[in-house]
Amino acid sequence: MALQRVLKPDLLHSQSIFRSASRSSRSEQKHDILGASLLGRLRYASSTSGGHSPQSTNEDSHSDFSREGDRPTTSSPSTQASQSSSPSPSQTQPSSRTSPQSDWDENPNWNIDAFSQLPHSNFGVNQHMVINDEFKEALRQILWQFRAPIRYAFAYGSGVFPQNNSSSSASCSTHPPQKRGTGRQIDFIFGVSYTQHWHSLNLQQHRDHYSALGYLGSALVSRVQDRWGAGVYFNPYVTVNGTLIKYGVVNLDTLCKDLSEWDTLYLAGRLQKPVKILRDDPRVRLANQVNLLSAVRTALLLLPPSFSETKLYNTIASISYMGDLRMSLRTENYNKVANIVTNQLPNFRRLYSPLIENLPNVSFKDPRCSDPRWADDPTTDAYLSQDMDPVKRGNMVRRLPKSFRQKLYFQYQSRFQIPQLEFDKMLEESSDEDATRIKRRQGGSFEQRIAGDEKGLAREVRSVIKRTISWPSTSQSFKGLFTGGIVRTWRYLGEKLQKYREGTTKVTKDTGKEKPGSWDEKAKE
Repeated sequence: MALQRVLKPDLLHSQSIFRSASRSSRSEQKHDILGASLLGRLRYASSTSGGHSPQSTNEDSHSDFSREGDRPTTSSPSTQASQSSSPSPSQTQPSSRTSPQSDWDENPNWNIDAFSQLPHSNFGVNQHMVINDEFKEALRQILWQFRAPIRYAFAYGSGVFPQNNSSSSASCSTHPPQKRGTGRQIDFIFGVSYTQHWHSLNLQQHRDHYSALGYLGSALVSRVQDRWGAGVYFNPYVTVNGTLIKYGVVNLDTLCKDLSEWDTLYLAGRLQKPVKILRDDPRVRLANQVNLLSAVRTALLLLPPSFSETKLYNTIASISYMGDLRMSLRTENYNKVANIVTNQLPNFRRLYSPLIENLPNVSFKDPRCSDPRWADDPTTDAYLSQDMDPVKRGNMVRRLPKSFRQKLYFQYQSRFQIPQLEFDKMLEESSDEDATRIKRRQGGSFEQRIAGDEKGLAREVRSVIKRTISWPSTSQSFKGLFTGGIVRTWRYLGEKLQKYREGTTKVTKDTGKEKPGSWDEKAKE
């Protein structure tokens, strides 16, 4: 009834869709359980291979809602039974390492508007985490309280995935949403097609979500969003459907650019950690798969020949915090990254193991991985090894995101003292923009020289990460004073300072040191 009161007559068709979603919840629950039990299948299906599963589609219930107003689709029970009884794809399909479609990330097609245009039918299902079914439904109902169209949405942070030892489950969140004004805030990101139009509709419905900036109209709000900081407009500490939430609004073009090119790493960094996608979009799914693969490659450039699985995920999770103003001001828990990885290890495996298994220069080297149940065991910390051959690592450098790679090139131009004309020629040769031919991104002598810099490569990569994140993060933080208002911003800072004190207390207790080291020292450990 509450939903009926907020819907206009011209949106009553959405009401019937919502009823359909409720009727399909039992089928979706079965499908989510199936997804958890078939992690091995997901590692194959969401990999860079071109294999197809005849029973599944991209508008699968892993996507929950593929776009605003679409009917959620689920696999039928008979189909699920067929899938669960069928042989593993790794037993029936050729190795994805030799698949002709394994190089989709070299020349992705960004001009897509349907899931059927993705490289293969199960592409990107590794991005969809399994959480408590009741909690998932509550999160999705929050989205239905917004009349403005949301094309892509995900929930993230400690309000969705626990970051402490109080929860024994790292793969699902069992706690229900907090009631009005109490408990932990749940964070959302909404991807929208037209920024000003979205804020215009949302200001009419939820004026109380905005600070005084909202009185100046949707044109100014959208201008502040798109032209200042990382392109995100946050409304914190608002209550929707009895739940305390913070939601950020971003244009889909801005989101896809950051995911594919790493121009700010603001949202790309958030999506490098497990999130719960509530509404999916094919272009964002493709861009995020590129983002996840780039995160693995960047982490490998920072790691030695052999390392543990936890070390890999810690390195990936720490990328988005290097250069973050909150870390410099010590307003975040010192153990934040370790808490995220330790309590979400199965989710990190779900997200990254399909990509790791299809990269030619890194592999799991742990006998425990031969046990089919190892992926769901949070106590297993498998070991991996990578090939340090400069040619293969040079290829990784060449395949880093465009904006990020160019910053690294400029860093090494100065380091190697390369003349400007010669450097310009190298940049032209490495350009990705060529509409007339397909270019295979192979590292040349310059990339191999970069990869061979054993002593300085990790330092230079960290430096580029900090430069990429520092200004967008700082300006986005200052933007919060205007978008969130002084009272909400002060509340936010108070909570962050409390988290920092809690982390410092724990470190002091565990190590015996009066003060922990800096965040940069922690990231290098």
